[in-house]
Amino acid sequence: MSTKWEKKGTNDGLLTFEVAENKIEEGLKAAFNKVKKNISVPGFRKGKVSRQMFNQMYGEEALFEDALNHVLPEVYGLAIEEAGIDPVSQPKIDVLSMEKGKAWVVTAEVTVKPEVKLGEYKNLTVPKQDREVTDADVEENLAQKQASQAELVIKEDAAAENGDTVVIDFEGFKGDVAFEGGKGENYSLELGSSSFIPGFEDQLVGTKANDELDVTVTFPEEYQAEDLAGQEAVFKVKVHEVKAKELPALDDEFAKDIDEEVETLAELKEKIKAELTTAKEEAATNAIEEAAIALAVENAEIVELPHVMVHDEVHRGMNEFLGNMQQQGISPELYYQMTGTTEKDLHEQFEGEAETRTKTNLVIEAIVAAEKHEVTDADIEAEIKDLAEQYGMDENAVRGALNNDMLAHDIKMKRAVETITSTVKEA
Repeated sequence: MSTKWEKKGTNDGLLTFEVAENKIEEGLKAAFNKVKKNISVPGFRKGKVSRQMFNQMYGEEALFEDALNHVLPEVYGLAIEEAGIDPVSQPKIDVLSMEKGKAWVVTAEVTVKPEVKLGEYKNLTVPKQDREVTDADVEENLAQKQASQAELVIKEDAAAENGDTVVIDFEGFKGDVAFEGGKGENYSLELGSSSFIPGFEDQLVGTKANDELDVTVTFPEEYQAEDLAGQEAVFKVKVHEVKAKELPALDDEFAKDIDEEVETLAELKEKIKAELTTAKEEAATNAIEEAAIALAVENAEIVELPHVMVHDEVHRGMNEFLGNMQQQGISPELYYQMTGTTEKDLHEQFEGEAETRTKTNLVIEAIVAAEKHEVTDADIEAEIKDLAEQYGMDENAVRGALNNDMLAHDIKMKRAVETITSTVKEA
């Protein structure tokens, strides 16, 4: 195959290649078999016209476009391989020549993966991580467990304080007109939880059961209901009950209620310390890995990052996020309605991190190439087993979802990360 690659920019270029005559014939046969079933010619049953007769009637050139479309994916793939390029965009195809009896000449405008010049990625130094679990950490965790078991007890003729729960009726007015969505009855609101509009909860501190009051607030400028954004409103509120949290005693009985595996409060504290230690070790490991990878990326040089790669990363992240939402029964439309955002807002949210993720992937792939990591069939089988156990899937289901090339790529990427992290030092 005659192939030529000409760079037209940092990462853009023009790939020129030929479609050989044997491939053209393969495409013409496929194109003819596709169209002949719909052709009626006197003297022939429908779909039985010969190719020679078709050529006489319509000209073989009528098949050229379909023939090219049939063979183009394979021929383009071979041209990419021969040119030694790695496109990251869909090609813009143009036909230079398509003459009967000669090889066809085709061009493809493409953006290719940028060159990565690696800097230091071994023996990196990252900030030292805190792994110590103190008695204060244990007590804080114990207090959280205690709070989770608290009961709400009605406060008789006592004023509400931050942390108390008030049961209220409320209705919101803009001027003298009640607005939609601003009404609730017997609503339990924990004061200080920031569940309501800023300023609302503060004005209920000090109220008692049966109090009635007007609460004046100003809606945030970015509030999802445009007719209320930045506007002042008054809520007419009636307080039915004030409830305080009653914490259980921290004793052996509490410990046994919290965890069936312990008998005493001392044993519970020991278990909490062990769990916190494991969590801190994992957090430290993750932080070291993230810091080391970020430093390896910072040390590398990428002259120009193709916009198309960042764009694809944004949409990959968005699709993954919205897919997770749909698994929870939340459609994209419902998500945007619930959050008061738009598809554009979500795009901007993911765009902020997409460039960093794209650079990181490119650097790790460059390390894979530099280290010449090899993957065996045994490595792939081990990866399949690990994935099957991790996600509770049958091994054959994993094989069906991921081909060997994908698995090998993931294994190499993991090994590149290990190359970075295995020699990292803390200081």
